[in-house]
Amino acid sequence: MSTRPHPVALRELLIAAPAKTFLLSGGPLLLALGQFLNSYLTGFSPLIALGFGLLMGCFAVVATGHHAAEYRLQTLEGQ
Repeated sequence: MSTRPHPVALRELLIAAPAKTFLLSGGPLLLALGQFLNSYLTGFSPLIALGFGLLMGCFAVVATGHHAAEYRLQTLEGQ
């Protein structure tokens, strides 16, 4: 018996919970893209927008990982 958890593909998460997956994975990335566009149009410092984009990217990765772990736990409890 393997003790390693089965990795969950993003496609699997999108099928199981599309809205939650999009909000946790795509939402922060779209927000970062919007901030880059805003900084370009208003002449705001691109370094601040870059820092915000990096933070939103990190948040998306961590939140999606947590969502995948939650999905794995629900799948295991359902078996």
